[in-house]
This record gives sequence, C-alpha cells and structure tokens, in this order.
Amino acid sequence: MNHRTDDLRISQAQPLITPWILQEELPLANAQADAIAAARRTIEAILAGEDDRLLAIAGPCSVHDPAALLDYARELKALCEPLSDAVFPVLRVYFEKPRTVIGWKGLINDPDLDDSFRINKGLHLARKVLLDVAALGLPAASEFLDNTFGQYYADLVSFGAIGARTVESQIHRELASGLSMPVGFKNGTNGQVDVAIDAIRSAGHSHWFPSLTKEGTPAVLKSTGNPHCYLILRGGKDSGPNYHPEAVQASAEALAHQGLPASLIVDCSHGNSEKDPARQAQIIASLCQQMEQGQTAIRGVMLESHLVGGNQPMAAREQLTYGQSITDACLSLAETAPLLGMLAASVRLGR
Repeated sequence: MNHRTDDLRISQAQPLITPWILQEELPLANAQADAIAAARRTIEAILAGEDDRLLAIAGPCSVHDPAALLDYARELKALCEPLSDAVFPVLRVYFEKPRTVIGWKGLINDPDLDDSFRINKGLHLARKVLLDVAALGLPAASEFLDNTFGQYYADLVSFGAIGARTVESQIHRELASGLSMPVGFKNGTNGQVDVAIDAIRSAGHSHWFPSLTKEGTPAVLKSTGNPHCYLILRGGKDSGPNYHPEAVQASAEALAHQGLPASLIVDCSHGNSEKDPARQAQIIASLCQQMEQGQTAIRGVMLESHLVGGNQPMAAREQLTYGQSITDACLSLAETAPLLGMLAASVRLGR
C-alpha cells in the first residue's frame, strides 16, 4: 500500500498576494517616505539619549476598525502638538494578536471579524491604514509577529516591537536584525528581562534567515544587524509589575553590564497594569516621579488607549461600539490626555 505522508492536516490553501504587487497598488509617496525616515532617526536619537524628549507610543491594543483608528490618530496628534517640545508621539498600529490558546488574531488574519481569514484583504487594509496614518503626519509603531507579513508594510513603520511571547524565538531575533527601523524587545511573559537583553544582543549581529522577497519568492536573506534595539518593560506573571524604581534601575544596570545603552521603554499596560487600564495612570505617576528624581534610563512609554475606554466582546462590525477595543481594555483618549501632559511636565522639570 502507498500511504500519503504529506499535508495530512491541511484542508485548504489560498493564494497570497506578493509584497511587490501590494506596494505597487498602494505606493509610498516620496514625501511620506522622507517623514518616516526622519521619524525613525528621531526615535533613535531619543532612545540613545541624544534628544531629551520622551517617546510616547499610544493607541488601541489592536486595530479592528481603520476609521476609528484614524479618528483617534487625528485627536492624538492635536493633543500632542502643545507637548511637542517634550513628548514625541507615535501611534500604536497593531495588526496581529498573539494568542495564548485561541482568539481573534488581528486585522490581517481576519479583517471581517468572522473567521473567514481573508488575509489578502487584511494585508491591503493594513497597508492602507499605515499610508493614511503617514498622511496625517504621525509615525506608526507595530509588532512583528508573522515573520513574512513585514515585507508587505514594514516600509511604513517607524518603530517595531517583538512581543513577550516571541522574544525568545530565534527567527524573531533574526527578523529584527534585518528590520529597517528601531525595534523594542519586551521582557518575557514571566517577567524575565535577561531573555530580552539576549535578544537585543542577538539582533545586533548579522544573520541568515528564511523569508520572502518582495516578488514573493521564498529566499534566505542575510541581514547586517540592527544596532537600534531596546528593552521594553511590560511586567510578567512571575515577576509582577516591573515599572517601579528598583526594577527600572536593575534593568538599566543589566543593560549596562552587557555593554548596551541604559535605555528603557516602559509598557504601562499588560503585566504592569495587570490588564486593568485604570492602573496605567498609577504607572505614569511613578515614572514621572522617577524622571523628576533623575532617572535617565526611562526614554519611552507605551499606553493602550482608544476613543472609548474599556473593551467589548467581538461581534458583527455594525453591532460594535465605535472606537472601543475588542481585545485588551484601554484608557479613553480623554483619560490619556492628562497622562501625556504629566509626562511632558516631568520631562521639562527634569531638564
């Protein structure tokens, strides 16, 4: 008997658009490319301590409604204009959601919120969203989860992130070594900081890794190494929150011990807030106090924030509350505004 041994658990296959075709359909204008390149340089300067402003990455936990995201972006931009001497805003634009077991995997994977997994549509939407954000004049931050999707839109991203679930993944460290923007590595889900520091060190080196070319051909790519990688503190299941002064100082010293810049971004949600969005205000208050007392390692913050606070169960799009998260609960923009003002005041006082 001849037994089939291949693809026994694959029930369906769909063609995937190539990055080159998507970029041809939705091209990046020269002026927007210049602005993205400038934003990347500014973020690098802030995280290197050469620019004394604070990086503030704010936005929804994930994008499920592009129109609501753009409304949020317009309001965030206007809100931050009076703070521009002290705070450099970057919009959180996350298209992929890592899942502990199962759940909605984000706009790229399931743009219609109905388990139809129209990924080509999701890639079009993702690129269009980032183009619209660039047209507003806001830099964008996004997490790279799938190691091929970045080829479709990474040219539009000013700050990349590798999440807590993938920080120990060799392929994600190799991917980060070839990304064209500064990248933040989150500490592990249990709170371990050393795995993120190892990832920073690894991503600084050249690697060969499998991916796609812009033409959609499977290829092995060689990176040159990314010298602009940083540590993001997000708390953990075992360590608990790690935004308090002792944890910040210990992380700064651990970076310095490895010959890396003592430069930190503090994620005010996830393990640090223990999934309670209201606690983000307490974290900001602590960080402001630390900066005012001379802690120079805090170079950036992350806030989960949307037009409407809290979150809601996923449902048909027409049944959803406009501007409210369908993944992690967020602060409302009205609640976020005073926190950004506090951060700006602390930066100015710290000078």
